Amino acid sequence: MAISDSPEVVGTTAEIGGSGGYSVRRRLSASFKADESEGLNKVSNGGNTANEVDGIVDDGGDNNDRINSETLFGSSSNGGVVSGNGGGESKVANGGGAQDFETAIKYVYRPSTPAHRKIKESPLSSDAIFKQSHAGLFNLCVVVLIAVNSRLIIENLMKYGLLIQAGFWFSSKSLRDWPLFMCGLTLPVFPLAAFLVEKLAQKKHLSDPVVVLLHAIITTASILYPVLVILRCDSAVLSGVVLMLFACTLWLKLVSYAHTNFDMRAIAKASVKEDDSKKELPYDVNFKSLLYFMVAPTLCYQTSYPRTAYIRKGWVARQLLKLVIFTGLMGFIIEQYINPIVKNSQHPLKGNFLYAIERVLKLSVPTLYVWLCMFYCFFHLWLNVLAELLRFGDREFYKDWWNARTFEEYWRMWNMPVHKWMVRHVYFPCLRNGIPKGVAVLIAFLISAIFHELCIAVPCHIFKLWAFLGIMFQVPLVLLTNYLQKKFQNSMVGNMIFWFIFSIFGQPMCILLYYHDLMNRKGKSS
Repeated sequence: MAISDSPEVVGTTAEIGGSGGYSVRRRLSASFKADESEGLNKVSNGGNTANEVDGIVDDGGDNNDRINSETLFGSSSNGGVVSGNGGGESKVANGGGAQDFETAIKYVYRPSTPAHRKIKESPLSSDAIFKQSHAGLFNLCVVVLIAVNSRLIIENLMKYGLLIQAGFWFSSKSLRDWPLFMCGLTLPVFPLAAFLVEKLAQKKHLSDPVVVLLHAIITTASILYPVLVILRCDSAVLSGVVLMLFACTLWLKLVSYAHTNFDMRAIAKASVKEDDSKKELPYDVNFKSLLYFMVAPTLCYQTSYPRTAYIRKGWVARQLLKLVIFTGLMGFIIEQYINPIVKNSQHPLKGNFLYAIERVLKLSVPTLYVWLCMFYCFFHLWLNVLAELLRFGDREFYKDWWNARTFEEYWRMWNMPVHKWMVRHVYFPCLRNGIPKGVAVLIAFLISAIFHELCIAVPCHIFKLWAFLGIMFQVPLVLLTNYLQKKFQNSMVGNMIFWFIFSIFGQPMCILLYYHDLMNRKGKSS
């Protein structure tokens, strides 16, 4: 059978492979004269006049049309092999025959072979950029971020020295906060009272209206009691914030406990006959379940939860070490960067406008770092450690909120325990009672705004409603980013608006507002 010169795309494969796994394939349909093909392994293809030799260079499945010289000539570690498995493939081992090797060089990649076969985009073009892996660029950004911030830290330490005070974590003034500590120790009284109410309701000693009234009293007292203690004591702001966070968490858990048992009681009543003389309703009111719920990393009560098989003690130790490291990093950033910037600032609504903008922008980067560290420490490290110790199985404490295209997506993804509580005990109950969807969302934001204000305003002894207004301002931002997402169909627009308003502008502004109002209050009282 004759072999010709003309390259043609057909199907037999000749592979040149070494230990690196390179394969050289080329499709040629050639009819050469017999004297030009002497010394070659002729390939017959069922009597056809075409002989097919595949010569497209394939590097691990990526047809980049490259020939590795080590593949062709072999190396000290492998013995460069032109391999074949019949049907048009010839094996040529390094040193296995000069004529065969010359054949491989001659016909594997001729100058006339097309180097450009497909329409391809550059990796960074708009049509292909999101189809590529950017892991290398991400690594570069991380390296640059570490290098730049390391230089800034060294420069700051050389210029100002170490500004962290010895009493940053604990001092003699902390002893003034003992009333708050005692208040925190007495908070378990309220879950115990809620359990007694539910037990009496299960035994049919209390009617539903009385049960609802008692739960309303218990939940209200659980939040008013810490508020009154904080307002009557001249305690540190941090201590007050911690106590208010515990109190608000307890309130949310008590509401879920009462609401869930109310629903189970209604289902149990519907399942029994009216003339049933049973002393107890057939649903579970278990103190052990309540105790586990009160310490579990969830705000939604249920009688049982998915559980893991065992506790990974080594994993817990590693997470606790990370928690200590990142908590220390937060303290360093606050003391070394945020405090000096805030102390050298003016009230953002009373001073020079351009100066206020400069302070906000300067404060935005360290504030963002602290906020990200706080999120990582609490939502990832602490909640996962708590879940591991309690063998709590559902650990979806957050989703990929950093990719949020709208403010609505952010609030649905960044704090999953609160989101699930809102959906279960506020949003859908509103819809079931005929409240429009938009009003139900507004009610959810209103509850969130009230608790944000309580957690900040009460410890600071300042009721300027900055936190409340900041959360309620999210409602128009939700509408705006939803509109932009529908109009442009681009996830980048809403995501950039979210990062700018929430992290670059919103949080630094709130810090400046509360700091100067707190300083003004202390100045007037002294």
